[in-house]
Amino acid sequence: MITINNEPTAYTPIFLGTTQHSLRLSLEILIMVGMKLNDEVIETYNVTVSAIELGQLPNIGSEIAIDEITGSELSGFKAKLKQSDAQIRNTASTELEKLVDLKNVGRYQLLKGKNIMTQDLNAPELTKDNLILIRQLLDVTQLELAKTIGVSERTVWGIENGSQKISNKFVDKLLVAYPDFAESIEVQFDWVSLTFPDLTSKQVIADVLRLQENLFLERPTSQNFYTREMAFAGEKNIYIQDFAPVKNPETQAVDQKFGTTLYLTGKGTRLFEKALLEQSINWRDFFKKARLYRGHLTRLDIAINDKWGLLNMNDVVKAVQEKRFWSKSKSYAVHGNVDDGWTVDFGKSPFVIRAYDKHKEQANKGYDTDVKTRVELELHQDKAEYVLDEWLSHDKKLVDITFDILYTYLWFTNEPIDAQKLKSDKVREVIEQTVEPMPAWSLLTALGNRMKFVRQPKQQSVERIEKWVLQSVVPSLAVLKKTGHWHEIIEAINTVELSAEQQKLVMATTKNAITQASKQLNINFEKPTKKYNEDDEQGKGA
Repeated sequence: MITINNEPTAYTPIFLGTTQHSLRLSLEILIMVGMKLNDEVIETYNVTVSAIELGQLPNIGSEIAIDEITGSELSGFKAKLKQSDAQIRNTASTELEKLVDLKNVGRYQLLKGKNIMTQDLNAPELTKDNLILIRQLLDVTQLELAKTIGVSERTVWGIENGSQKISNKFVDKLLVAYPDFAESIEVQFDWVSLTFPDLTSKQVIADVLRLQENLFLERPTSQNFYTREMAFAGEKNIYIQDFAPVKNPETQAVDQKFGTTLYLTGKGTRLFEKALLEQSINWRDFFKKARLYRGHLTRLDIAINDKWGLLNMNDVVKAVQEKRFWSKSKSYAVHGNVDDGWTVDFGKSPFVIRAYDKHKEQANKGYDTDVKTRVELELHQDKAEYVLDEWLSHDKKLVDITFDILYTYLWFTNEPIDAQKLKSDKVREVIEQTVEPMPAWSLLTALGNRMKFVRQPKQQSVERIEKWVLQSVVPSLAVLKKTGHWHEIIEAINTVELSAEQQKLVMATTKNAITQASKQLNINFEKPTKKYNEDDEQGKGA
């Protein structure tokens, strides 16, 4: 009897061996466990267990003292051993270290593709189909492409007939010759949540964000077990939730409970990037500072913006419906329709890959955007922290990490994948070697790490209110004006009292400097399309 994700089963757990790359100095090892029922192994799980609790490895095929397994294929499974059978081994640490040295497995990275012991980032090679697709997107002939990038027509012809490979030098020339294409894909943060166990919301505003506190509206809340919320301009774009101080009626002492969570929504990240610019720092600097205050990521969304229309969501949805894709997660869902736009989710929390029609989504809200399709990586808790560790600690570019994850976890093909191939021990390698990829998807993942991670600072604005007035109120105002009631309307506008939220919105909109930056910077925020390359240490305009 064993419980799997809180559901009791009649299975008997059987030890089927260890996985070499799971040997870690953290004293956690990855083992394969079979679920036995009526002398038959029904299914298997790769689970992480404590090497100390497990003690000496059992014989393959013998029962193992596990009474609970929790997790998912995406986040990994963990096993709890029966305490009565657990054995404490003082020599476990020494033995594991010897095994690591002996097998020379190095440091295994959770999000690496192909399960190889390497620090190299994974990306597919560009193929002839990719170049043909690029020409179609650029609407040029082989001769026109060759002349523009400065190579012979024979080179382009040779690549497209498969007799010649695409070199890095060729790609560099292509991106230089077609700058619009080079900027067609960009990466940016779309949601950031950080928990600070030792701070209050006002301390986060003053010390971490370094924003002006008078631009925040304080109000009660009951969300996420917190009791107080501080919202920038009174809106939930940049907001912090914590515990309101409580006065002891007997002693009159004020009890302040610590612990708070900062939320930067999609719009909030753009607004906060204005503050970053005012303070002459970038996202990397901000996260390093947040960690000094014991800030822990609870959610990080990384958006891959396809402005060229490289990905067509109709094609993506069709590929999903026809089983022309492979994903590390068995969970996926399709939402929407052709008219309003499609959304496809792969996986569940703590890690979701989402692809959707960004242009149609914004159009349905009455907005315009130059982004055609967006692919998002939504990471929670340890998954988000892992990406941040890789970015801050190993001097890697965020775009490299982002597209490495995308390439590792999701792959589309041009034809349905045989069910037998999906059962292979090395399913991903088998699929890549035997099934033609979807050119658009393979091009996205191949070129992705050559694109930019950008900041696009924006001001707090009254655009939402203005749009509503223009669409819903102006027609009625026109009637009042033509019928002689315009004076009363003007008088009412001049005498109306704004709520606290509305006053904060006015202040945040009219103030140029929203931060506590010591020096006044002459920054023009009238052009919200101005972007900054995050990978450029000087933060110069992109």
